[in-house]
Amino acid sequence: MNEKDQGLAGGGFTSVLAAAEAVSRKAGLVRGAGTLWRMNQEHGFDCPGCAWPDPERRGAIEFCENGAKHLAHEATRRRVGPEFFSRWSVSNLLEKSDQWLEEQGRLTCPVWKPVGADHYQPIEWPKAFSRVAEVLGGLDSPHQAIFYTSGRTSNEAAFLYQLFVRQLGTNNLPDCSNLCHESSGTALSETIGVGKGTVGLGDFAHADAIFLLGQNPGTNHPRMMTTLEAAKRRGCRIVAINPLRERALVRFAHPQKALELMGLTTTAIADLFLQVRVGGDVALLKGVMKEVLEIEDRAPGQVLDWDFLRESTLAFDAFRDALLAERWEDLVAQSGISREEMRQAAQIYCAAERVIVCWAMGLTQHRHAVANVQEIVNLLLLRGNIGRQGAGACPVRGHSNVQGDRTMGIWERPDAGFLYRLGQEFDFEPPRAHGFDSVGAIRAMHEGRAHLFFGLGGNFAVATPDATYTERALRRCRLTAHVSTTLNRSHLVAGQESLILPCLARSERDVVGGKPQLVTIEDSMAVVRVSQGQREPASPHLRSEVAIVAGLARAALGKKSSVAWEDLAADYDRIREHIANVVSGFAQMNRRVREPGGMALSVLPAGGKRRVFATASRRARFTVHRLPKLALEPGQLLLTTLRSHDQFNTTIYSEDDRYRGIRGGRRVVFLHPEDVVAQGLHDGDRVDLTSHFDGEKRTVRGFRVVAYDVPRGCAAAYFPEANPLVPVGSVAEGSRTPTYKSIVISLLRSGEEPALARP
Repeated sequence: MNEKDQGLAGGGFTSVLAAAEAVSRKAGLVRGAGTLWRMNQEHGFDCPGCAWPDPERRGAIEFCENGAKHLAHEATRRRVGPEFFSRWSVSNLLEKSDQWLEEQGRLTCPVWKPVGADHYQPIEWPKAFSRVAEVLGGLDSPHQAIFYTSGRTSNEAAFLYQLFVRQLGTNNLPDCSNLCHESSGTALSETIGVGKGTVGLGDFAHADAIFLLGQNPGTNHPRMMTTLEAAKRRGCRIVAINPLRERALVRFAHPQKALELMGLTTTAIADLFLQVRVGGDVALLKGVMKEVLEIEDRAPGQVLDWDFLRESTLAFDAFRDALLAERWEDLVAQSGISREEMRQAAQIYCAAERVIVCWAMGLTQHRHAVANVQEIVNLLLLRGNIGRQGAGACPVRGHSNVQGDRTMGIWERPDAGFLYRLGQEFDFEPPRAHGFDSVGAIRAMHEGRAHLFFGLGGNFAVATPDATYTERALRRCRLTAHVSTTLNRSHLVAGQESLILPCLARSERDVVGGKPQLVTIEDSMAVVRVSQGQREPASPHLRSEVAIVAGLARAALGKKSSVAWEDLAADYDRIREHIANVVSGFAQMNRRVREPGGMALSVLPAGGKRRVFATASRRARFTVHRLPKLALEPGQLLLTTLRSHDQFNTTIYSEDDRYRGIRGGRRVVFLHPEDVVAQGLHDGDRVDLTSHFDGEKRTVRGFRVVAYDVPRGCAAAYFPEANPLVPVGSVAEGSRTPTYKSIVISLLRSGEEPALARP
């Protein structure tokens, strides 16, 4: 790694330059900049990137570097139309990189690949809907169809989508939550009764300490950095816990402040940075809490919130007894963090009256992911840091409306109360049997138990684990169909028959019958806001997600459905009227979402010592977890996947990673310098990575070794290049989220054959 790069702060002038370059190159500087000013503004459109909330008082600029790149991506001047598909066969396109595919531009009209064909060809919208309807009608059961949802889908489209699927007769509604924050929802629902975070953006202005675990906000949700900087400047203490010392969490330069933009000053973000071993978070959190108990022992009654513990929690005694029985040497060995560092973190926690704990997929994509999150809840409960101002749990979602989609009913295990209200509103009996989650959907397609895959956004083939297995599963379908804005690999890993249905982008005008339409988005902190596109659509043949779902529902359900699909697609206010009647907390939705600041959902009880939680007991629950088993054989490492700075989910904007000093290629594996030597390698060598799970091996080839500051015994590589290493059967206990963040691997120099084992 370039030492000069390593010392730079996150943000600053380079961030401004990168944003300007992306917008200028793809959308045109004047054209793109004019649209950027409306992003995340009142009467504007919501960023199609991360789900970080908008402040009540918005500045003239409310976008980040990556937000600008997202806008440039969908505002590109390049187009993918009939001529493109006439020139390029599916076989030829499969030889191109994922980045090349997405760089070709916006899809302009629906296209169809008939059975046996190697080219997509134009198709009219009614015929496209009919093809899906005909295949659905030929299935033995609606449970043989999969309906996937991406996190960029609006609330209105998601609500119609789940209504259509349930009127069809199935709960097969997997979504991207299954792949990312399912563990958060599972853990929080079991302990506090609500599967969402418990803080609002305003709470960060009152927190005395903020703990950040398993996340890299400087890359994945950069607007969070301005919130952290403001907190730090007023005296809030910040503890960062992550296997890699991510640049922006060390130092940050606000790109909208003159001195910081010029590099004359920066803000040190983390007061304490703990480089935990991959998979060592449970051990670390236990160690911190064990130190908290010792501080309480030295000052009885002055540290723990005993009134809160007695009146608003359950199982504290069992939790305390189990924690006291843990051995310090085990906690230190598994976490890779010294007891002294754990003590420092505990002292920061105990000195703070109000504490927020934030986390992301670095915690949710392990086998013990639910335990990771529930240990955070344990930590918060010790001092009553939940359900009051300036304190609480903050899972930071990675896609703009992934939380809203779940609120709208996109879930394979629907709530009985939601289904009852849905049935009452639309006069039908929704199915009760649980459907397939994302991993279950892959298995069902692979095993011939599902024959149709419909994706409302996303890039399923690339985002999911076990890439070879997943691609084989999709190819076994009779029909695959994708609603998309740009070309991606999932369109090419096609079933016998395939459709690409192009939709409006978030930033584009949606006008029906002369009336501009607006949609809504729920951010990470449960605030529902209006989003209304401003740009001219990339093609007159594009349809909104709402129009596509309504057209498909009418074609597939016909007279079996009494829903006025066409009327709903003609005026989205009508959809919101139904949402208000079905979804808890959405009463008077049309009025409330149009109010300044949007519609804040109530996810927590009122503050005070006596807090009532949404659990059966009305109390929050402490949980007890054993230390995960992380044993490795000699020569093995524990690999975590991560994203580069020039990437959003599966969309790759360039081959560089500015913050980590990587240029010109993403097939790299980060290793501690001593592990490079121990493996008999040198920085820059090419190696093959082999994962080991349940007697199975999977290999990806040609990765460049990069000596880097990661914990000993650990490794890191980019997502999705390393996804083929993640077995489809390796999932989190309780949530079934794939274990992208803890993969047992071994290394072998590329071109070498493994030595034969002795008999």
